[in-house]
Amino acid sequence: MSDLDAFRRDWLRHLSAERRLSPKTLEAYARDFSQFTAFLTEHLGGPPALSDIAALKPVDLRAFLGRRRRDGVCNRTLMRQLAALRSFARFGERNGKLPAAAFSATRGPRLPKSLPRPLEPAAARAVTQADSRAGEERPDWILARDAAVLGLLYGSGLRISEALSLSRAQAPQSAGETLTVIGKGSKTRMVPVLPVVVTAIADYLKLCPWRLPPEGPLFVGAKGGPLSPRIIQLAVEGLRGALGLPSSATPHALRHSFATHLLGRGGDLRAIQELLGHASLSTTQVYTRIDSTRLMAAYDAAHPRARGV
Repeated sequence: MSDLDAFRRDWLRHLSAERRLSPKTLEAYARDFSQFTAFLTEHLGGPPALSDIAALKPVDLRAFLGRRRRDGVCNRTLMRQLAALRSFARFGERNGKLPAAAFSATRGPRLPKSLPRPLEPAAARAVTQADSRAGEERPDWILARDAAVLGLLYGSGLRISEALSLSRAQAPQSAGETLTVIGKGSKTRMVPVLPVVVTAIADYLKLCPWRLPPEGPLFVGAKGGPLSPRIIQLAVEGLRGALGLPSSATPHALRHSFATHLLGRGGDLRAIQELLGHASLSTTQVYTRIDSTRLMAAYDAAHPRARGV
């Protein structure tokens, strides 16, 4: 094993054990680094060693990003690949193996700033109701399960991964209870559970045909195994057609709707930050822009002088 391969292994182990990145992020970072070393093999005329990476200049990194762009990679993927390389370089610098200056000095492509697209309150409520899918040829317990999961996304602002990671022992028993959720970076937070969501979870548990051990997943698939996020995504795709919702109506849009609707009703921005589990208030502040945009749209549509009338 080369010194570069060994150090790459140590870096990925560090990201998993200490940074606690998700398996999908680890897989993406490992793939990004493999693409980078494949490029360097061609760029430098042979397989790179750790010393070769230590000697790289920003022009070499820009050449890699340029090659990836010519391969048709989008700006968001380029930013992630640069983030992976910067992470590797920082790890190398902390261990005295290579400097990180060239990686830090390399600027990535600019991403277009887009606002989250929440659902209207009535649409969000309809998505979380099992009755909205009553015409589907699906078992009642599955419709109840999906409604309970979607209810947690809208009612408590959970990410889909957070909802599906809940154990049976965490199922709320009564109104007023809170959930302890493990979010990004293994950070824990407490979120309230609405009475209607407590009822939805109870309905699901009553109908579920599978035995759910306390430490096992709360939400299970059709065969009793862990529930895949894709199943919930497909359920929402079906609801888009049934309810006439736009393509932006996704499970994650329910989390956006949670924050936007709270803010629109006078919710405190700091409190919403805590409920969402955002590390930075600036991340939560994007919802103030949504609220302002919606306010101005309503003004333009309703005020008699808004259009110079």
